[in-house]
Parts: sequence; C-alpha cells; structure tokens
Amino acid sequence: MPQSIYPTGTTIYYPEKCWNGYTVFPAELHRNNGYGAVLIDMNGNVVNRWQGLDGFPNKMLPGGHIMGSTGIRNMKYGFQDMLDLVEADWEGKIVWKFNRFERVKDPRQKARWMARQHHDYQREGNPVGYYVPDVKLKKNGITLILCHRNLTNKKISDKPIVDDVIIEVDGRGKKVWEWVCSEHFEEMGFDEAAKDTLKRNPGAKMMTNGVGDWMHMNSVSTLGPNRFYDKGDKRFHPDNIIISGRQTNIVAIIDKKTGKIAWQLGPYFTANEKLKALGQIIGQHHAHLIPRGLKGEGNLLLFDNGGAAGYGAPNPTSPDGIDNAKRDTSRVIELDPKTLEIKWQYPPPMVPGGGRLYSAFISSAQRLPNGNTMITEGSIGRIIEVTPKLEIVWEYISPFLHRRMKSNMIYRAYRLPYDWAPQAQRAKETAIPKIDNSKFRVAGSPKALRERVVRVR
Repeated sequence: MPQSIYPTGTTIYYPEKCWNGYTVFPAELHRNNGYGAVLIDMNGNVVNRWQGLDGFPNKMLPGGHIMGSTGIRNMKYGFQDMLDLVEADWEGKIVWKFNRFERVKDPRQKARWMARQHHDYQREGNPVGYYVPDVKLKKNGITLILCHRNLTNKKISDKPIVDDVIIEVDGRGKKVWEWVCSEHFEEMGFDEAAKDTLKRNPGAKMMTNGVGDWMHMNSVSTLGPNRFYDKGDKRFHPDNIIISGRQTNIVAIIDKKTGKIAWQLGPYFTANEKLKALGQIIGQHHAHLIPRGLKGEGNLLLFDNGGAAGYGAPNPTSPDGIDNAKRDTSRVIELDPKTLEIKWQYPPPMVPGGGRLYSAFISSAQRLPNGNTMITEGSIGRIIEVTPKLEIVWEYISPFLHRRMKSNMIYRAYRLPYDWAPQAQRAKETAIPKIDNSKFRVAGSPKALRERVVRVR
C-alpha cells in the first residue's frame, strides 16, 4: 500500500447485501512456522487458526476440515515446492497426506519424498474448490494436483527448466494420471521471436538455482458440467482441465483423454477484432469456468493482474524480450469463452487508473451464490466482495504481516458457508458502514485548527 498507516480487519460490511459466511486464507505465505491458515467471520474475527499449515492455497472442506501444506522446500533448490499436501481436521490432526511425487536429495539434506505441489489442487466432486450449491466432494476421492518437475526440453531451450506437471492421485495417494506441460509446447502458438527469447533464457524473472520457470502455471481445475458441452462442443467436456500460465499469458483447456490442448486464449491478443476488444491479458491468476448453479455459469472468470509477463520481441521496456507485455492496473473479467465477449468486469473499464485495483502477482476471484464476486487483491492483503453493479459491500485488510518482508499479502481467499464449520460458534453479523475518508482522523491527533478559506477572484 502507498500509505504507511491504514486500517486492518473488516473495514466495510453491509450484511443484507453480502453472501455471509466464513473466509479462509493463508495468513503468511511460505512460512513453515508462520501464522498458518486463518478462518475469519464477516466482522474479521478469527474463528480458527491452523498454525504451521501453509496455504498454496488453503481450502476448506465440509465438516471443518482444511487442506494445505505443512512445509516448503528451501527456495535455493526449488522455487515454491510444497513438501506435502495434507488434509487436517478442525483440531489440526492430519487425516490425509500426499508427498510421494518425487524423491529429492538437496545439498546437505537427507533424501526425502516431496509432493512438489504448487499454486493449486482440487478434490474430486467440485471442479473449482470453492462452494457451489448442490455440489458435494467425494470422500476419499481423487485429488488433482499441480506439481513441479525439473527437466530439459530442447524444443524450448537447452537450459534446464522447472516444468509444470498435473497429476491425479487416488485416496491412497497412488498416481493414476499425469500431464507434462512442456510436452505440449509446440501446440501453444508462440511466434519465432518468443521462441528465440525462450531459447536464450526460459523464464529469467522466475529463475531459481539456475532453472527457468518458463510457464509458471498458477491454477488448475476441471470444467465441470457446462452449457457448451451440453450443446455438443467436445472441447468443453466436464472432465477436461483448464490451466493458467502466468508467465506466458496463456489460459488453455486440456483434453483429458488425449492430453492435447483443446482451447486456448493467449499468448497474443491482436489476431482479430474480438481479441483486440478483449485486450491483452497479462500474468493472470485463478482462471476457471464459473460452475453450474452460480450466476454466469460456464463463463470464464479470472484475475487479470497486469504487471509484466510474456515472451517476444525486445522492446524499449523489455530489452531481452522477457516480460515484454506490461500494464500497471488489474481487472477481474468474466467472459464468454466462445465469443470472447466480456460479460462483467471490475473495475469498469472507464475508470482512470484501473479504479484502484492492482496486484501484479497472486490474487483470485470467486463467484458467490448471490451473484456477488469475492476478489482477493493479493499483493496488498485486501479482500473485497463486489455486487454485479460494482458496489463494494465487504472489505477486509489482513493484519498479518510477514515477519521478514513486512508484507500482508494473501495468495488466495475463499468464502464458505457457515455450516461447513459446524464446530465454530457463529458470531453476530454487525454492519460496518463505509468510512467517509474526508472526515476520518486518527484518534489522538491534535485538534484541527479552524479552516481559513478564501475565494480566488
């Protein structure tokens, strides 16, 4: 945030306009012994906190269970590699654990099994990982997991890369399906300038220990039942998987049976008038189809971060061709994935400067059952609930500061119904009207002098 003093906790709350429930988020990203996962009520009171549970992201399950990780690999050797993926109960007892994706031997460390999970995962039965009416997760069902694997693919570069691998594991942790991102590089439509840039350096801004994070995938989910498949479009089969590549500006749908890319948006947005009208998407996060049963079902919802991403020809702001697309504003967009028509957007496009929404990394958007949208403006630790008419009816600023970086960033937050956490004592919902900033003063400051006003003639 630009200011050094700002309020934290719930700062705006209109109960009659909100979809009321609990909100879960990681209070301190990538800290083995940090604040952990936090569950708050609408007034910002902490209902439960699972210390030591990292969230990349944290997701609640019915019955007060929660998912996350209990450790992260030393980032000198693996960027954002979670050691394991776990499910814990209300009291913090681990009831399910997966870590047998790869056995890793780091310098001065004993060899150990790791999940190398990063950014996303989904439990069978719910395509998106947030609350959807009449959708139930399958107990001991399959878990879709986004993982890392180090390799070299000379079609991309002769330099080592950390690749994105999507797997499915059953309730016992046995791998039953796998998809490797780099194997589909030629399907992604990069031009020669982008290929030349990647050959020189496959993800310089995401490098860790000399390994390039070329795609930097940040979300993965199944499509679920949708109107396009119902009308015969096989690209939108409910079992197909939608992915978001942050560094490549690509959103794509994977055909589950063949592994091939069935539908794609990006990396370029100038090929036709529809793409030009949509505008360049940069560094997007949390791209998913809105599930059946929610307003806008079947439309693509994502947080278009802006910031910098992409590969291509060098330009004045990108002499090496890396991060060659840039924009200093963010937007949340809902669009029809076939016509590419924007159906809803926050903030509205006519607001100068992007309407004060900007997070160059992390962040997310969730469609709520009453038609509102919950937005995580991650880099500044802000979560808002916005109506279809763009009114902010709930706002929360995280008070949890990362002890080293002094940042309150939130990777991704989720709203869930009260009955998903029956162990909690439900708090009273107390309205918090929006403060008139023109009149707000810090308590205890000297009494303001009487204003002297003169008219310029």
